[in-house]
Amino acid sequence: MELHPVSYSDLDQITRIEKETNEYPWNPNNFESSLDAGNSSIVLKDRTNIVGYAFFSVIGTDSHLLNITISKDYQGRGFGKKILKKVLLQSKVLGATIVFLEVRVSNFRAISFYEKFGFKRDAIRYNYYAGSPKEDALLMSKQGL
Repeated sequence: MELHPVSYSDLDQITRIEKETNEYPWNPNNFESSLDAGNSSIVLKDRTNIVGYAFFSVIGTDSHLLNITISKDYQGRGFGKKILKKVLLQSKVLGATIVFLEVRVSNFRAISFYEKFGFKRDAIRYNYYAGSPKEDALLMSKQGL
């Protein structure tokens, strides 16, 4: 398995994984504009397939985890941990001292995953996520990278 920054050539596979794993997925333009904006990114690949990816933005001492996803075929094998550890390390190297994220309040699996990494529950952002009905976001943060 190999970790490296996302390239534009990865976006087709990433978009496919996103559609398979998320009820309200990012579209190809979201990924492309994230790269165009200079956001940081990580992709984990085996020889030919993308296993997972993360996009995050570091501004000053703040890092914002925008998207982290593991392909359904690879979930439950520790690959999410590998990617999140790299996000935290890169955020620290880039000068961040805190990482923020939003997660659907119904995504108990993800919330538990983040809490294992030391993320704390900070607040609720009401009606944050699209859908019918709209869903609240739990705001979480991890300090002291």
